[in-house]
Amino acid sequence: MSTVLEPFATPITLEEKPARLGDVLVGLGKLSARDLERAISAQGEAGGALPAVLVNLGLVSELDVAHAQANMLGIPFVTVDEFPALAPDIEGLSADFLRAHHVYPLRLDASGLTVALACPDDAFVIKALGLATGLTIHPCVALAADIERAMSAGEEAPNEVDGLAFEADAGDFVEHLKDLASEAPVIRMVNQIIGRVIDLRASDIHLEPFDDGLHVRYRVDGVIASADVVAPQLSAAVNSRVKLMAHLDIAERRLPQDGRIKTRVKGRELDLRVSTVPTVHGESLVMRVLDRSSVRYSMESIGFAPDNLEKFNHLLARPHGILLITGPTGSGKTTTLYTALSKIDADAHKIITVEEPVEYQLAGINQIQVHSQIGLTFANALRSILRQDPDIIMIGEMRDSETAQIAVQSALTGHLVLSTLHTNTAAGAIVRLQDMGVEPYLITSSVNGVLSQRLVRRLCDHCKQAYVPEPSLLDSSGLARMGLSVPHLYRPVGCEHCRQTGYVGRSGIHELLMIDDVMRRAILDGLDASALHAKATAVGMHTLYEDGLIKVAAGITSLDELLRVTEDHTDA
Repeated sequence: MSTVLEPFATPITLEEKPARLGDVLVGLGKLSARDLERAISAQGEAGGALPAVLVNLGLVSELDVAHAQANMLGIPFVTVDEFPALAPDIEGLSADFLRAHHVYPLRLDASGLTVALACPDDAFVIKALGLATGLTIHPCVALAADIERAMSAGEEAPNEVDGLAFEADAGDFVEHLKDLASEAPVIRMVNQIIGRVIDLRASDIHLEPFDDGLHVRYRVDGVIASADVVAPQLSAAVNSRVKLMAHLDIAERRLPQDGRIKTRVKGRELDLRVSTVPTVHGESLVMRVLDRSSVRYSMESIGFAPDNLEKFNHLLARPHGILLITGPTGSGKTTTLYTALSKIDADAHKIITVEEPVEYQLAGINQIQVHSQIGLTFANALRSILRQDPDIIMIGEMRDSETAQIAVQSALTGHLVLSTLHTNTAAGAIVRLQDMGVEPYLITSSVNGVLSQRLVRRLCDHCKQAYVPEPSLLDSSGLARMGLSVPHLYRPVGCEHCRQTGYVGRSGIHELLMIDDVMRRAILDGLDASALHAKATAVGMHTLYEDGLIKVAAGITSLDELLRVTEDHTDA
């Protein structure tokens, strides 16, 4: 063992920190004071721990944070190479607790127990370890990934499938899984699970392992619902069948994997994106259904109001600048991007996309798949494609400061850049770019507009029921304030056409922030997201909620559905 693991002379008092982590990172030269201020601002807006915010913004690495924590707390930093080959067996310590809190026992001696922690300043964990073991706890700092790797390497318990035990890495276990996955009943069961997406119009299939078996759930129109439970003895076989179809390693069950399935079900081509993650009960699989027909939609059919559509098309016609689409996961950002790209004349423009993964293949467009494992990141790919003389660049997601900076440079040098961001409002995208290190004057010079989007379920035309709203409802909902003529609204009922849900399909609701002279001045003045949002609505921007109210008045969706989707944005 390395000398860094020698027991300490006195226990560490974690509550008495000499300095905040951010200040330590600044002192070590890993972070500028200005970047720290931006990160703290982002933390206040989005929440979460400061170390995670710093890493997610790409300002520092996890290794930088770990070294700073060690420096701040006056405790050693250890790598996985310094971990013992076999962790000491400590009575009173639960394996689930250790895994949940990223704790790995390193050494037990007369002075107490030395442990590696991913969050060494968590006083609760230190106290819990001391109470559970009755020992003095000597903490060290380690990366969460190193702790997980050491735990996985130490798990040699046999896996049990169909009543037979096999070693985790044994060849006969893998062959047994392949045999099970190739049996007709298992193949038929997986085909039935996948085939139901056609009847249900599902966007995702979830296979989740629990004690009583493999739970099958489907997401339909954004709402997830349970379907069947596969018997426990067939769970591993069903998962292995899906992994074989996706060309994944069925012997690897301790690390996440991603793959793709192309199959034909009920005469229809299906493209499925497969993701696996390990859980305490086994592997959880999610299959995202990539519907190629969705990119053949018109902009009107995906819910654009006429005034928003006119402005959006104007932004698409601009020769250079950045057009951002924002919203949470599953809000239809990618579909809108692809639909917009499909409307651009690929013969008259050189269009290149950088995506992770490439979800839909479009004719005449050069699409690049990101491979982080070999160093082909968003930023590296962007640097290269700028030498490919493109007119239009689509970036699947602007997720770090480096990508954002290159996108701005591209826009300033004559390219039209389309991309997505995970923010709640259109105005929030401006602040997020600032958090990523883009100066306000560069934002005002490069960003043309921001579209924020959500999806609401459409009422079933066969069973929706009209009702006369109370005057108080018109006032409280905002329908009266907007001057909408609504003699009656509609509510969901449920019938055989909509499988008793009252809804069939979804429609987009949008808010489109145009970066005009008023907004440029506001951005340069340093207004925050809420102030920018208020400024935009004052000059005519319809909020998500207001755009949704127009669809409620038109009988496209219900007021309850709009409230469910917009949640806290009703006052925006």
